[in-house]
Amino acid sequence: MNQQVGIGSLCFSKTPFIISTGSVVGKKEGEGPLAACFDVIGTGDEKFGEENWEAAESALQKEALTVTLGKINRQATDVRYLFAGDLLGQTIASSFGLKEFEIPMFGLYGACSTCGESLSLASMTIAAGYADCVVAVTSSHFASAEKQFRFPLEYANQRPKSATWTVTGSGAFLLVSEDKMTEWKQKPLARITGVTTGKIVDFGIKDSMNMGAAMAPGACDLIYRHLQDFGRTPTDYDKIVTGDLGTVGSEILVDLLKGKGYDISAVHEDCGVKIYDGEKQGTGAGGSGCGCSAVTLSGHYLKELQRGRLKRILFVPTGALLSTVSFNEGQTVPGIAHGVVLEHVE
Repeated sequence: MNQQVGIGSLCFSKTPFIISTGSVVGKKEGEGPLAACFDVIGTGDEKFGEENWEAAESALQKEALTVTLGKINRQATDVRYLFAGDLLGQTIASSFGLKEFEIPMFGLYGACSTCGESLSLASMTIAAGYADCVVAVTSSHFASAEKQFRFPLEYANQRPKSATWTVTGSGAFLLVSEDKMTEWKQKPLARITGVTTGKIVDFGIKDSMNMGAAMAPGACDLIYRHLQDFGRTPTDYDKIVTGDLGTVGSEILVDLLKGKGYDISAVHEDCGVKIYDGEKQGTGAGGSGCGCSAVTLSGHYLKELQRGRLKRILFVPTGALLSTVSFNEGQTVPGIAHGVVLEHVE
């Protein structure tokens, strides 16, 4: 039986396994510190051969899922459910990008925390026995996000130092039960042993150019509740990895958690900080977007877990729950985070 832990967590008695993953990124991401980690890097055409930015993002998802299935010679018909989402209105990057696979789909929106949400729901589905093979996919694209949330690229507005750069990328993850993994004779990349579901946390931030400050309180709440629920300390993890707080949000998160009695400074890393060289690439406070945490987990952290260089990490994608409507109406920017425990398999 799966065990409910604390007030918002699950500890899986039948752990789901990630057996394949695919990461596709744009040219800028391919020039960053993690370039060697990604499966596919765009050559410079940020539309990826499509007519517009939105179609380009759909192409990212299609390629990421194709790569993921291809690595283990599986077909779309092997997948029972698909959990997918993105930043665009009505998740059109996912629906148009993945429709050709004809997999029963749950469309998700958790802003930049969508990778954590999709992995949580996918792992819960496997652990509960509702499926033996599911896929989680998410994406973001710099140009489509700027077009929807901020300013047209032609406007060439100046960006404050607190602003993050939306990652052009998509990550896909194939999760299976232990029985299916044995049947297919696949070696796991990692296992998911537990999840903690995030709450909406709003500290009254209204600056859409400072997503780190808006999301840090949600990450703090999630990590604090996770450690309380599982009775653990930060040292029980090799890394506590946030999604896209950037340099500004990461500093705020560490300070907030110290106020609650936890010091994560020795084990904390942020995907948005790792994916770019901020000074050389001009990306401000770091990377952001659904694709930021997805491609960094896919390309970097899962490989570290598979090799045993990391034994256990807490993966915490973070999201800012705003829209152009809420922002233009003067609303605040609520934040949310979702926690996924990933462990090395001996």
